[in-house]
Amino acid sequence: MIKAVILDDEIRGSNLLHHKLQEFQNSLSVDAIYNDPQKALSEIPKIEVDVLFLDVEMPFMNGFEFLEKLGQFNFEVIFVTAYNIYTLDALKANALDYLLKPVNNEELKKAISKLEQKLVQKENLRKADLIENRPHLSRIALPTAEGIHLVKKDDILKVEAMSNYSIFFLNNLSKIIVSRTLKEFEILFEHTQLLRVNRSVIVNLDYIVKYKKGEGGTIEMMDGSEIEVSPSKKKQLMDRLFTAF
Repeated sequence: MIKAVILDDEIRGSNLLHHKLQEFQNSLSVDAIYNDPQKALSEIPKIEVDVLFLDVEMPFMNGFEFLEKLGQFNFEVIFVTAYNIYTLDALKANALDYLLKPVNNEELKKAISKLEQKLVQKENLRKADLIENRPHLSRIALPTAEGIHLVKKDDILKVEAMSNYSIFFLNNLSKIIVSRTLKEFEILFEHTQLLRVNRSVIVNLDYIVKYKKGEGGTIEMMDGSEIEVSPSKKKQLMDRLFTAF
């Protein structure tokens, strides 16, 4: 399911676009609508986003300024505006598409089709890249803005999701932030001691020191952190933790 977010300072405009996007509800969900750029600026980095439908003319900051303030992001951007004078700027911002208000249904369909194709391409590239990090290898390559960190899988304490980023917590208490989703690493960590226990966290089973009973339960890690276990993951965790007993 494609996760979409709308940012338009006009409530009527955002509601109208949301209504038009209902046509694609089998493959796309609008997970958030913002009418205040400042609020969007603080909240969007905390959620998973595949595409942002972004207005250009907004008070205090326009759409291009918004992207500059947002900094690094890896979702697609489709500009939606009443003005056709920003086409070149949209190209410079590497926008996927540029729609004029009122949004034409056929143009929207073309934009969604283009989006689906782009996301498939990105997923294929991710999978090809993950092949380089083969599950049987003892180390994993973590690309960051500084370079590539080569980390032993045994040294990973846990991995937490932060929007489209993943934070690696190592057993020496250092952290590494990687611009990849938790789902990608879940695939990579199959058949290892690293297991996803809820929507946001992968843990190293070797660093669990305590399990507390509950609907899903709670695990305590070596660093003292406590992590809730999703009820749907409880059996898998129990099977993995107590296989030898």
